[in-house]
Amino acid sequence: MLQQIKSYLNLLYHSKNEHGVHSPFVFDLVTKCFYDKQQYPEYSILKNYRKSLLENKNTVEVTDFGAGSKVFKSNNRAINQIAKTAGITPKRAELLFRIANYFQPENVLEIGTSLGLATSALSLGNLKAKMTTLEGCENTLAVAKKQFEEFELTNINSVTTEFNSFLTNSQLPTSNFQLIYFDGNHSKQATLNYFELLLPTITNETVWIFDDIHWSLDMEEAWEIIKNHPKVTVTIDTFQWGIVFFRTEQEKEHFVIRT
Repeated sequence: MLQQIKSYLNLLYHSKNEHGVHSPFVFDLVTKCFYDKQQYPEYSILKNYRKSLLENKNTVEVTDFGAGSKVFKSNNRAINQIAKTAGITPKRAELLFRIANYFQPENVLEIGTSLGLATSALSLGNLKAKMTTLEGCENTLAVAKKQFEEFELTNINSVTTEFNSFLTNSQLPTSNFQLIYFDGNHSKQATLNYFELLLPTITNETVWIFDDIHWSLDMEEAWEIIKNHPKVTVTIDTFQWGIVFFRTEQEKEHFVIRT
């Protein structure tokens, strides 16, 4: 916790709003997406999606996995408690929706479904997109699938899998994920493994979003390595997220933006 407080204070000191951004691409993203004040009708769907989970007091056995599909934690938890503590916040769900709506990706990958709070935001951002979401725990994914059906989110393909195995065994070079949301394993090695495995899929239009980049010193180290990778040109640190672009026409720049 102390590490996160230090990191957040550091972000406040170095962060900018739109007035401190000189890149036209990033300026447009910040002004037209990050700071977009329009009240989209999809926000009501996101609110109701969350409300239905918060009202669900049923319990499920939650299983988390380590490397090589090794189970390292399994316990029974109430669905409403998972939604309170493990899900994306309402504010960030709306921002994630706006990002998907702004870029209109045709193919989306999410690593870490949980109860589908972030999944629903990505799905609603472009209902014409083909979305794949990965989750290691079949019980929480079953809850998410039921939610997707209830809210008619028909563009989501849900896969129960250990993330590294899926990314290793899939034909990733033939995939064209314009947007990838990394929220599956908040450790340095896992994050860097996913990064390297998915690099063959990048195009000039690719957008990658890494969750919890300041969760620990470990994750901050991973974020620094990602920022300095030669194929990465532009990054945006919002404290909660690290957003990565591979646009070859852009100068290599790193931004810290308040959202």
